[in-house]
Amino acid sequence: MISKGCEQCAKGGKMVLFVYGYCDQRDCFYCPLGENRKNVTDVYANERLVESDGDVIEEAHRMDALGTSITGGEPQEAMAKTTRYLELLKDEFGAEHHTHLYTGITGGRENMRRLSEAGLDEIRFHPPYELWGELHGTEWEEILYIAREEGLTPAFEIPGIRAEEEFLEFLDEGAAEFCNVNEFEMSDGNYRRMQEQGYELQEGHMSAVEGSKSEILESMGDHERVYFCTSVFKDAAQHRNRLKRMARTIRRPFDEVTDDGTLVYGKTWVSPGTLDALGVPEDFYTVKPDHVEVAWWLLEEMVDEGDVPEGELVEQYPTADGTVVERTPLA
Repeated sequence: MISKGCEQCAKGGKMVLFVYGYCDQRDCFYCPLGENRKNVTDVYANERLVESDGDVIEEAHRMDALGTSITGGEPQEAMAKTTRYLELLKDEFGAEHHTHLYTGITGGRENMRRLSEAGLDEIRFHPPYELWGELHGTEWEEILYIAREEGLTPAFEIPGIRAEEEFLEFLDEGAAEFCNVNEFEMSDGNYRRMQEQGYELQEGHMSAVEGSKSEILESMGDHERVYFCTSVFKDAAQHRNRLKRMARTIRRPFDEVTDDGTLVYGKTWVSPGTLDALGVPEDFYTVKPDHVEVAWWLLEEMVDEGDVPEGELVEQYPTADGTVVERTPLA
């Protein structure tokens, strides 16, 4: 089973809203947060540093977001901020804008009520690793029922450290709606700590850890409400599809959207009058303060024929910062 939140994420339609970088679970050796996100109060919408509420709304529109995932750090440790952003998104996009939240603490009934009233749809719990297999009869079992009573869809989202059948028991008992298992990964933020624990990368892989995947799939993968999310899928599908959504939303008539979700256009330094004289339609170029951006295939043809002395092909991300991937000179 794939949840609505995961369906939207697979389509690249889920905006990631990082609300708070602090977390009281300080001994998670596998925490993937990098230095720019750990122990900060900054907010990020996708990779965009949020300086105003308008930045959050603009980023959601920029990618034509179907929903938002709330993450951290620990979002429940910044409840005022977390609920404010939930209300902001629901007010702007309506009840159909699906929201889910990742949390490593139980939080209690009051938090569940506040999150539900603010517009949260789904809450995904990540119990401390050292408690796996001993969750029954604890606050972790209780909070699943409390969350449901307060109108939320309770679920588990755990790193694929090892197989644990207790999570299947919670599914069969009706306490949790689903369980997502993320392939165990190394990142810049946890690489050193992971190596100290004896973990190594899979051969030929940039992030996936050697080991537990086959065991998890064997013991948990056949359950209809368990979804194993691979690192390849995150990179190849989720991230790329999100870029494609952005690119399609913001593209100009002359921008080409690549299979990787980047935008390609031409850049030259001739006057707009020169392009008009060459018969380039107004929709196929944009005048900037010190250059002109134009359909790349037209620019390439004009340079080849000697009508324009020089230019370059530009490939860039459709993100707010417009990071350039590659520049190819034309002369």
